[in-house]
Amino acid sequence: MSGLRRVLGRARFFVREFSGEAAYDRHVAHARTHDPDAPVPTRRAFERARMDAREADPREGFRCC
Repeated sequence: MSGLRRVLGRARFFVREFSGEAAYDRHVAHARTHDPDAPVPTRRAFERARMDAREADPREGFRCC
């Protein structure tokens, strides 16, 4: 049973990293470490800012939809 949990844990880790879901968690941890009193954006605001930055970067390529 522990082998299955380990495999599922690793699969979850890779899916979160690949999908970008872990980026918000890393951002929150970084923000709280460096300035605990600063407000942390919501996940929605973080994703919106991340998407805006990605679309503004010409190296990312054209995004049609």
